[in-house]
Parts: sequence; structure tokens; C-alpha cells
Amino acid sequence: MTELRDIRFAETDLEALAGASGAVAVAVPAEGTMGPGARRLNRLTKGAVKRALESEAFEKLGTGETMALAWPVGMVADAALLVKLPRRPSVTEARKAGASLAKAAGSKELTVVADGTKRVAQIGLGLALRGYAFTARKSKADDPLGAATLMVKSVEEAEGAFAAVKAVAEGVAFTRDLTSEPANVLGTVEFANRLEALRDLGLEVEVLDEDKLEELGMGALLGVGMGSAMPSKVVVMRWKGAEGAPLALIGKGVVFDTGGISLKPAAGMEDMTMDMGGAGVVSGVMKTLALRKAKAHVVGMVGLVENMPSDRAQRPGDIVTSMKGDTIEVINTDAEGRLVLADVLWHAQESEQPAAIVDLATLTGACIIALGHENAAVFSNDDGFAGDFLKAAEAEGEGAWRMPMGKAYDDMIKSQKADIKNTGGRPAGSITAAQFLRRFVKEGTPWIHLDIAGVAQVSAETALAPKGATGWGVMSLDRLVRDKFETE
Repeated sequence: MTELRDIRFAETDLEALAGASGAVAVAVPAEGTMGPGARRLNRLTKGAVKRALESEAFEKLGTGETMALAWPVGMVADAALLVKLPRRPSVTEARKAGASLAKAAGSKELTVVADGTKRVAQIGLGLALRGYAFTARKSKADDPLGAATLMVKSVEEAEGAFAAVKAVAEGVAFTRDLTSEPANVLGTVEFANRLEALRDLGLEVEVLDEDKLEELGMGALLGVGMGSAMPSKVVVMRWKGAEGAPLALIGKGVVFDTGGISLKPAAGMEDMTMDMGGAGVVSGVMKTLALRKAKAHVVGMVGLVENMPSDRAQRPGDIVTSMKGDTIEVINTDAEGRLVLADVLWHAQESEQPAAIVDLATLTGACIIALGHENAAVFSNDDGFAGDFLKAAEAEGEGAWRMPMGKAYDDMIKSQKADIKNTGGRPAGSITAAQFLRRFVKEGTPWIHLDIAGVAQVSAETALAPKGATGWGVMSLDRLVRDKFETE
């Protein structure tokens, strides 16, 4: 796994700032009022900090943004960083400040004087997440990240607050690593192996191979993987930190998607290494819950397949039988994710009797057309459950938007030859996909489907991530567990 920046806490020692290497940062509110740390830096730099705070450039900075004073006189550090931040920032503002400092510091060591600013743990989370870089496949590693030391009044209090936050950061990094890996490295077998390694954290992990999947009747999932030499698998991860029925998290894990016989265009197909993004998020959440010893009962299930064209591949026009028993006419083999999820959804309900279900998938291009790369699409059969998730996503700063569902959309996926067909064409493509999945959710089970096609991997940096895999969803689902499924 990618090593995140080492975040440390130390008692405030302003005298040490003169000899600190790398970059030294101080938080300053919008009005430019200097606290003890800023005043110390100002004395060391012979008034340069005061001049910077009075400048038009500082005035134009947004909350959480950083100004750098390069090679400050009177200091060993290469840069003095001024981050605009109120003493009582919101969670989003604190994380943005940490991310801004991480970007400004690069790989240098970093010393941060918070000057009494609250939410120091969230500043640390921003530092950890924005400092991430996937370099595992480079022949020459990037420079290692220097440690970040946050000067605080109470080290014990800060370390305690950061412990759970660090678990979230490691879960996000795990998801980003999985999503970033090429398919010739992270095939179905290697994916399952990495999840089996989570047993070391206390998770119970069960791997269902093709013989077992055939025995269970997972014809929809197995049909997707028929064209690949890679064996299809389902991995079940159980975290039993409490009694009672579990929350089930279900992830689409298509390690590479060519489209199958309905072959995708060549341009951009390399991005289909991220078509296991839903399974990556589920894996990251399960790791987070185990690391922080969550007092909740949560089961994660991921369906791992590869969608390839070959003489054995599933064809348009084939009819497969799902584990539920419903028959599905395959109109387009590139609408494969819903076939994988259908069987895993049914197995989760049959084997675990969950209290509620959330499934995640990079499912449709239609979702990107509708919402771009700012929001995941949220579909649900339960207004209360959907509202709980949307509140969690808003609290964590992860974009999510509720989309409509309705019986009228079912007519678009009716089949003359089978019980249902796997696509209704381009109109309302993300909605008909959700309607397809709803068929495999038992009556009375609260369910959310998250189409994360637009947010799992992006071509431009975000507030908390460099361009590439984002790990979207780990923070929101962890918050949902904390707020609604965790016992005292």
C-alpha cells in the first residue's frame, strides 16, 4: 500500500521554528491577525510575514488556501507558508487547509503552527490525503514524503482525535491504490489476495471461487467473466463489531472492461482499469472499520470479474439465469456491471439478512452526462435511508445527488424473450440500470445504489486528491456507519 505522509504532533515550541527544515506553516485568519506563531515567523523574517498579510495577494486567498514565502531570511526552512484559516474552521475548511499545505510543501518536511486553531485532526487528514501519489509501478520512486509535525497545545488530545481520522485516510489510500493498479497486476486473483490480507486487521474474509458460484446459481455474474482467462470470484468481508443484522456494502469489481463482444471504442479504453471502483470503495470502507474497531456489524461483498471478448465470451442475445431465478436477456455485453451486482445483491440478502444495503459501481456513462464529475448519482427505495446517506456525504464534502426512480422506467427494460433485459438503450440510462438492480432487492429492505462512474477517477486534481483515483465514498460511508449503524 502507498505510504501516506507521517503525521506527528508535538507541543508548541516557537523557538524551534528558526531551525526547522523544509517548510514552516502558520494559520492566520482572514483579517490577518497574527497569533504567537505568526508573530514569531514575522520576527524571524524581519517583517516579511506582516507585509505578506497586508498584501492584496493574501486578501484574495480563499479560506484554506496558502501563500508561500520562498527562502525566508532568518530561517533554515526553504519556505514559510501562510494558510488563511479561521480559529474555528469547518471540517471542510480544515481539510482544505491541510491539502493546500501538502501541495505547497511537496515532499519537504513540514512544521505547522496551528496557533490554537480547532480541528487540527482534520488538517492532518487533508495533509495525508492530498499528499497521496500512486508510484508503485514506476521504476524510480519519487522522493519520499517528509513528515508533517503539527504543533499543538495538547499532544495526547490531538493524537486521540487523529487516530480515527487516520483510519479513514488509510481506507481512502487503499481504495485509490486498488483503483489505480493496472489490470495486468490487479486481476481477480490478486484482488482477492489483497482482500484476504485484511484478515490481519481482524476482518473475516471468505473467497467464493467459480465452483461455488455455479453451485449458488450465479449465472448472471459468471456470464460476464466467460470470455476471460481470469477466474471470476466473490469476496465476502465481515466486520462484526456489534450484534444484530448487518449493513451490507456491495461493490462492482470488473477489473478490466473491454465491453466484451459489444467492444468499446479504443480511445479511452485504458481507463477501464478503474471499472472495479465500486469494489475498491467497499474494500476501503471495510479496512477503515477494522482499523478503527468500529462498533458496528458490516458485511462487504465484491464481485470480481473481467469482461473480455473471446470464443468463450457471452454474446448479445444470450439469456442467463440469475441466482434469484430471474432470466436476463443480454442486449449489450457492455452493460455487464448490473449483471455482476444482481447476483451479489441476492447472495448478500440470502446469506446475511442485512438491515440495509448500499451498492456502488462505476456503472453508466449516462451518469457522467447527467452529473459530470462533481456528484455521484444516488438511487434508493427508501427516502429516510437516502436522506441519511446524503447528510453523511454532505458532512464529508463528497458530492452526491438523488436521482428519480419509478415504475415507468421498468417498461424500458422489459424483454420479449426473458424476464428482463440488461439495458433499455441510451435514454435514462443510469435510471434504467438502477431499476434493473432494484429487481434484485427484496421487498422491505432499505437500499441505495450509488453510480460512481463520474467520481471514482478524475482527470483533474480535486481539493483532497491529485488527478486520478479519488477514493470517493469511503469517507461518506464511514460517516453513515458512525451516525446510523454504530452502537455506543
